[in-house]
Amino acid sequence: MRYKKFKNAEIEVSQLAVGTWAIGGQNYGEVDRNAAIGAILRMLENGVNLIDTAPCYGNGTSEKIVGEVLKEIPREKVLISTKFGLIPDIYTHGYKKDASYKNAMREIQSSLMNLGTDYIDFYFVHWPDVNTPINETMAALEEMKRKGYIRYVGVSNFTAEQIKEAEQYIQIDVQQPLYSMVDRGFEDLMSWGYDRGIDSMTYGSMGAGILSGKIRSMPSFEKNDLRLTFYDTYKEPKFSKIMELLKVMDGIADGHNVPVGQVALNWSTQKEYVGTALVGVRSVEHADENCKTFDWKLTEEEMKILDSKIEECAL
Repeated sequence: MRYKKFKNAEIEVSQLAVGTWAIGGQNYGEVDRNAAIGAILRMLENGVNLIDTAPCYGNGTSEKIVGEVLKEIPREKVLISTKFGLIPDIYTHGYKKDASYKNAMREIQSSLMNLGTDYIDFYFVHWPDVNTPINETMAALEEMKRKGYIRYVGVSNFTAEQIKEAEQYIQIDVQQPLYSMVDRGFEDLMSWGYDRGIDSMTYGSMGAGILSGKIRSMPSFEKNDLRLTFYDTYKEPKFSKIMELLKVMDGIADGHNVPVGQVALNWSTQKEYVGTALVGVRSVEHADENCKTFDWKLTEEEMKILDSKIEECAL
């Protein structure tokens, strides 16, 4: 495993981290709970030291699964990241943003209970809440730090302007943007944050699974599957462009005798502004395959070839 020293947080974090959106089991395909727990434990055995979750991933299911993992290991051996401010809306059957002081203090207690821990390492505002003054949200986070509930403050899906406003009240240690070879819209934001000491935990690191190389024709997901509703990788013309990129990735993967997915993970984590890449795991075999990414590196020439193809495909 490779590690990076996060600047503002001043802590070593594995360049690969466990993402648990999918194992919440809500609109993301079937999940075997025991297999998921085993897969996460194997990731930790292989040197991963960060697990990211959120209460809205399966309405608490994901956090509770992570809580089961924490029962199996010393708490100080793993960093936990979770979030607040995105809660179920019974009227729309979707979610609403609420980063108010009252809700923040309610959610931290709920997450601590779900996880079975007395502190959280990285605590994120999940989405900006335009109806709550930013100083109110940051006051809640400052209170949590004072009480020892959290160690570091993060923001997810924030713009640079929103981050700068938040920084007037508290140090922002990390951010969590969408990023992969096929989702590069936040590159400038990540580079800007890196220069300020705000490291990035990237989600969607495998492009909703398409960068594994295991899907070569348009899949038939359920209509409410998040791989269709949240991501755009399984829509034309982007899908066909990605298929062209995969042909180049195939050649590089063959040259290293590795799976295509390892090319995608190395490409992301070799970017200096990527602190760690969040990836989902559902089996021990999948965990081992992901972690073996760090047994090798893409050459400078291979990085250039991939970057050139990505630009050519307008991804």
